[in-house]
Amino acid sequence: MSIYPEKTQYTSEDLAAIIALLRDPEKGCPWDKVQTHTSIRMNFLEEAYEAVDAIDLNDPALMCEELGDVLMQVVFHAQMEQEQGHFTFAQVCDGVCRKLIERHPHIFRGDTGIKDWDTLKNIEKGRVTLQDDLESVPLALPALMRAAKLQKRAARGGVEVQADADTVAEAARKAQTADEADRQAAVGQMLFAAVALARRLGVDPEQALQYQNAQFTAHPTSCQEAEPPHSC
Repeated sequence: MSIYPEKTQYTSEDLAAIIALLRDPEKGCPWDKVQTHTSIRMNFLEEAYEAVDAIDLNDPALMCEELGDVLMQVVFHAQMEQEQGHFTFAQVCDGVCRKLIERHPHIFRGDTGIKDWDTLKNIEKGRVTLQDDLESVPLALPALMRAAKLQKRAARGGVEVQADADTVAEAARKAQTADEADRQAAVGQMLFAAVALARRLGVDPEQALQYQNAQFTAHPTSCQEAEPPHSC
């Protein structure tokens, strides 16, 4: 049985040590020691979403707790990599500190030539084309959020997605009349057009849909059609 010393204040170093103990092949927790990056992938996303909920609720106590859960996930994944001899949590911290310094030369080096984070990031990553920039958008992002980010980067590269009510309406008509084989693509085009319109109006499409989800949850009959009764 492992006994961890009681302290008035625990630190990030304690967190790393506790996770290492939980992962110990012989004395560790039966659940923790068998986890992999893949097995707890969704846990990472869920903890991040719970932290965002706490931010939206403007609840400092809950935010403190949920940020701790996110940090635990970071340390957990770093510990698994340390066990493989790849990198440590200390190296994760070192890397992000160096990144912040490198991408803020106007703050830390007195260089006022470039202040744009994305420009510095693209230089650092060797991204020279629009295609490079688009392919770097994470695939795991929620679809609406990813569409908005893709369109934003495309616009930065001089490519604007058509965005007006007529375009969205036409895409909706095509989706409604599409054959079953083409229906998914047609709906995707409709949603992509709706994201473009939202961006043109200065609205974050992800937050807009989250707001509408909340409205529907509170008043589920408010957007109920006469026929069919289950549609909205």
